[in-house]
Amino acid sequence: MPYMLLINEPTGQREARGRVEGEKVYARMLDFAATLQARGVLQAAQSLAGLEQATKVQVRDGQPRWVDGPFAEVKEMVGGYFLVDVPTREEALAIAAACPAAEWATIEVRNLGPCFHDLPA
Repeated sequence: MPYMLLINEPTGQREARGRVEGEKVYARMLDFAATLQARGVLQAAQSLAGLEQATKVQVRDGQPRWVDGPFAEVKEMVGGYFLVDVPTREEALAIAAACPAAEWATIEVRNLGPCFHDLPA
């Protein structure tokens, strides 16, 4: 079953870490991705740029609206993700716990599914 591991990191953390430490952290994440790839469970993984390069898009009453970042109201941002395909939720949780980013961020584990909720009949 596919699971998305979203890396929710505090905003401003990358700037505070600096380039040298950031490159070390990124190398750890690449090594982790390579380990998952070797195990045959990794479907995709990416780091995302910061909120200063993001744009929020909404359409209300047929009218599009764009808001460029950074966004003052957020305390965390999705910094990246791993998409893994493993047999159980427990295995997905174990992978999240082994992810280096769990040391400085929160890993949100979600299985993939439809964007609706079936109500009991």
